[in-house]
Amino acid sequence: MPHPPAAVWSPVYGCDIGTHVFPTEKYAAVHRALVASGDLEASADLSPPPATRGLLELAHEPAYLDDLESLRWTPRTQYSELPLSREIVEAFSLAASGTTQAARLALRHGAAVHLGGGLHHAYAGHAEGFCYINDLAVAARAVLAERLVERIAVVDLDVHQGNGTAHIFRDDPAVFTLSLHQENNYPQPKERGDLDIGLADGTGDAEYLAALAPALERVWAFAPGLVLYQAGADPYVDDQLGGLKLTFEGMEARDRAVIEGAATHGIALTTTLGGGYARRLEDTVAIHAATCRMALAVARAGARS
Repeated sequence: MPHPPAAVWSPVYGCDIGTHVFPTEKYAAVHRALVASGDLEASADLSPPPATRGLLELAHEPAYLDDLESLRWTPRTQYSELPLSREIVEAFSLAASGTTQAARLALRHGAAVHLGGGLHHAYAGHAEGFCYINDLAVAARAVLAERLVERIAVVDLDVHQGNGTAHIFRDDPAVFTLSLHQENNYPQPKERGDLDIGLADGTGDAEYLAALAPALERVWAFAPGLVLYQAGADPYVDDQLGGLKLTFEGMEARDRAVIEGAATHGIALTTTLGGGYARRLEDTVAIHAATCRMALAVARAGARS
């Protein structure tokens, strides 16, 4: 029996958040780009299973989930910088199931992609920074609970530090959190992860990659069974919410260091899209699609071996 595709996506992710810098239409656009390039089949069902309350409670406090389910505007929900609607809550909850499903697929294929997720600012008990549910934390906790791996590394290369993820796993020796981000940017103050590298405004390709290389050596030394790769598109030079200066070539080199590096070390890897707010939506989509193509190529190679 053939394996299911090493990809997860749902049209539900394109929820209506009104006029906003966060382009939820990017999720469907990345899917279309991967279908057009032949990396995914248009007819393939990539939907994750429904998100259960039990799944979300692996990383989130019950009182906070109660607020979300009841659509209550409280101190726990009000810092999302998003509207609070049933459609949005369901989309963000489903994304947690999506990253969890992609993690399971990665352990089968060697790599897998989630055309969504990367909502790394959500804390266990409150929303922040366009994030209601921390899918990375949910997925990590689920895979550990299922005893599929003993250790997980979160490699967060969004332009913004993954503060929610770092806080959730601050005392968890089974999860190593790396964040390479712009220091002079949201969030302020930063949380303490296992390895936090704050870059100066205007950092370009060469300096970025020079900082990334030794950081990844720390990840490989941790010997995780799975890497959750938060592959934000917002270090790109023309991102509206970022102040780093990576080119398309720099972004591709970044992805290669993580994705091919994990494969070289025999570590399964799941990508999530994370942030991306380029002035031209097509630039964000191109960056995300390139990341996914690289991971899917690793998955195909694993299927052939």
